[in-house]
Amino acid sequence: MGGRARNAQADALAAAEPGAARAINTSGIVALIEQRKVVLFFTGPQHAGENLAQVLVHRAEQLAAPIQMCDALTRNYPKQFKTLLANCLLHARRKFVQVVEHFPEPCRHVIEVLAEVYQHDAHCREQNLSGAQRLAYHQEHSAPRMAALNNWMVEQLASRQVEPHCGLGQAINYMLKHWKELTLFLRQAGAPLDNNVCERALKKAILHRKNSLFFKTQNGAAVGDIYMSLIYTCQLCGANPFEYLQALQRHAEQVEQQPQQWLPWNYPWRS
Repeated sequence: MGGRARNAQADALAAAEPGAARAINTSGIVALIEQRKVVLFFTGPQHAGENLAQVLVHRAEQLAAPIQMCDALTRNYPKQFKTLLANCLLHARRKFVQVVEHFPEPCRHVIEVLAEVYQHDAHCREQNLSGAQRLAYHQEHSAPRMAALNNWMVEQLASRQVEPHCGLGQAINYMLKHWKELTLFLRQAGAPLDNNVCERALKKAILHRKNSLFFKTQNGAAVGDIYMSLIYTCQLCGANPFEYLQALQRHAEQVEQQPQQWLPWNYPWRS
C-alpha cells in the first residue's frame, strides 16, 4: 500500500463522529503484497473496520479495490472504502462442527464438501499455480460441489427437513446469508478461503498482552503495537527482528527520507 489517498475519502474519515467510550480491542491486519506479508496491530476503542479504514486512507488512488478477508461481523468492514469482501469458510464450517453431535449426517455432508474444496486448494499450492490458474481450477472442481451444496441447503429449509431456528438451521442460514462473500474464491483470482493468516497473527497480540500484563495507557498500547507489527513482519519474511530494529536506529534519517527502502526485506542490503 502506498501513495496518496482520495481527498473525499480522507475528509469522510476525518468527519466521522466519534462514538461513545468503548472497550479496548486489538485488531490484526495482514496485508499480502505479492509473496510478502506485512502485519499491523491496532489497540484501542476502534473496531477492526475502523482500523482498516485508517490504513486504506493511505492507499494509492490508482490501485484497484483490495480483497478483504474477515469473518462476517459488520464491524470488520471499512464503511468509507470499497473492498472485495470475502468471508472465512472456516467460520462457516465451525458452526456445523458445533452441532455435529445432534445432526451428524447433514453436518458431515457439509464438512465433507468443504474438505474437498480445501483439498483442491492444497493441490493448487502444491502445483504452485498462479492466481488465475488457481481460480480456473476452483471453478472447474470446487464450483460444482459448492453449487450442489447451496441447492441442498436451500432444499433442507424449503422442505422443512430442518427447523430454521435450531442449531443446524442457524448454521445453514448463516452460510446462505453470506454465500457471496464465502465463495469469492470462485470469482476472484487470489481470494483466500479463510482468515487463518490473521488468526495466527492475533495470537502474537494475545501473547504480548499477556506478557506485558496488558497496558497502563493507550499510548503504551500504541507503542507496543508498533513493535509487534515490526517484529512479526520480520518473522514472516525471514528477517532478524533485533538486527532490523538496530538498523532502523542507526539509519534513522535515511529511514525517514525513504521509508519504502527500509522495509524488513530490504534492510540487509542497506545496514
